[in-house]
Amino acid sequence: MTSTIPATTRQVPQVVFACVRNGGRSVIGRVLTEHYASGRVLAVSAGTQPGERIHPEVAEALQRLGLDTSAEHPKMLTRESVAASDLVITLGCGEECPYVPGVKYVDWPVADPGGQDEATVRAIISDIDGRVRSMLSELVPDLDLAPSLLDERA
Repeated sequence: MTSTIPATTRQVPQVVFACVRNGGRSVIGRVLTEHYASGRVLAVSAGTQPGERIHPEVAEALQRLGLDTSAEHPKMLTRESVAASDLVITLGCGEECPYVPGVKYVDWPVADPGGQDEATVRAIISDIDGRVRSMLSELVPDLDLAPSLLDERA
């Protein structure tokens, strides 16, 4: 059973990754965060105009890295999900994202992987991977951060 605990009293920080369709960038951010955080951070992804499914090229690229996306389905970004979070990372939704006072917002200007070739998708995953690892180092300074999945698969 899960409950919504206000961000200020929650033991585990929650991060929302938000993009327009919730089919690429936000999914990559969520899946990588969950992988590296080892339960120390709760990651959520959502979109301001969710699509029907995640981008197949994103699912394939993440699967090649050993990350499961089978449970990923686009979800609507809500004011409630933002309010329950400590950090909102926007990836192309800009002013469409709901604003909640007291929640920290960070914009990551990352290209949309939808419809891109394998090399481009991998470069976008690499960009987000570095950003996620840096964010986790700041958010949970005592986290024993595993090596990058991209280093292992190079």
